[in-house]
Amino acid sequence: MANELQRMLAGELYHPGAPEIQAEQAAARAWLARYNTAAGRSPSELHGLLAERLGAVGEGAQIRPPFFCDYGFNIRLGANVFLNFNCVILDVVEVTIGDDTQIGPAVQIYAADHPRDPAERHKGLEFGRPVRIGRNVWIGGGAILLPGVTVGDDAMIGAGAVVTRDVAPGATVVGNPARPVGR
Repeated sequence: MANELQRMLAGELYHPGAPEIQAEQAAARAWLARYNTAAGRSPSELHGLLAERLGAVGEGAQIRPPFFCDYGFNIRLGANVFLNFNCVILDVVEVTIGDDTQIGPAVQIYAADHPRDPAERHKGLEFGRPVRIGRNVWIGGGAILLPGVTVGDDAMIGAGAVVTRDVAPGATVVGNPARPVGR
């Protein structure tokens, strides 16, 4: 029988208060405290700190502190990925960001979700849906990506956009909810 952490990682309903989940969150908080106080360190030192906790960190990938996440180990950054200050990634399941993607300040990426059924929600259950961001994507500051979205290669997401649906490769989306616009 799977424990709650295994259920979470599989994208199934889970109880977030389970001891194994709380232990992983505590480890992530301790790592975040170290990372977020390392702002003055060299890019190579910051890269080394990212590699301690994240699932994958491509060559040249950077995250400017402060940065916030639930676990870290579900985040996979490609080569030369850049996240500006104050980004949040709720990574209860995998969040993948492709090579050469640029992410503006205060962007929020949510893989964490909640049941639509009020009875299940009342039980405190949660689940996750992976977020996949392709290569060479540009995401403007303050954008929010909701659980389960896929952003295709070469797409652009305007500042402040709320991405509720998949974004096609090469598309530009803006607004709340984000809608395609011509180039």
